[in-house]
Amino acid sequence: MDKVTVPIFRERKGKEKLTMLTAYDYTFANVVDSAGIDSILVGDSLGNVMLGYPNTIPVTVDEMIHHTKAVTKGTKRALVVIDMPFMSYHESIEQAKRNAGRMMKESGADAVKLEGGVRMKEAIKALVDIEIPVMGHIGLTPQSIHRMGSYKVQGKGKEAAALIKDAKAVEEAGAFSVVLECVPRQLAKEITDMLSIPTIGIGAGPDCDGQVLVIHDLLGLLGEFRPKFVKTYINIRQEMDTSIKNFIEEVRAGAFPDDAHSFH
Repeated sequence: MDKVTVPIFRERKGKEKLTMLTAYDYTFANVVDSAGIDSILVGDSLGNVMLGYPNTIPVTVDEMIHHTKAVTKGTKRALVVIDMPFMSYHESIEQAKRNAGRMMKESGADAVKLEGGVRMKEAIKALVDIEIPVMGHIGLTPQSIHRMGSYKVQGKGKEAAALIKDAKAVEEAGAFSVVLECVPRQLAKEITDMLSIPTIGIGAGPDCDGQVLVIHDLLGLLGEFRPKFVKTYINIRQEMDTSIKNFIEEVRAGAFPDDAHSFH
């Protein structure tokens, strides 16, 4: 299959649903890409699922580049998007351009993603102006966890108008798509119908132009806790637990390695 580029991704709006999953290393990227996913997001969620941080705040530019380099090596077809971590684009336009440029150049990613709507409009525009494709992200923005207080649905009631303004700002700034996270289904549909760029939902209902999930959630690798919007397609954690216990039992019993698994 042909490589999914930014123009191809954008042109899919209204024609065919877009699919996106996270990956943080070579092996997972290769599996996800080979399965036919449209886009791979190297999210700053790697702080939670790969590095054991309590949230995405501690993630650094170097960590994002390190993981994305591995992902791009394992990807042939999917559009690879790298997250710009907290405080890598907030100080100034120059800081945003410098970090985005370095992240694209050193990681091999096809685009960057950053959080924020109206407040980040100028930063998005500045990156687009220097030929760096940008995916926006509004609604629940994990880098704003300390301001929000908790991970909760955004855009309810009077908040809806502000979220619509954010969506318009992202589009006007030149982003090629926008993630809608934890947004009421009806509002997500209104925003999707209003914009000319694709919306990628996560906890935003079925009417977005595409959907994204964290691969570890999809595979059931993170244990029992999972947000309402997550569908776990297989419980690999349980399968791994059983396999590891079988290995321990066979080694202690002297059943592994047997003659078939030994050299002669």
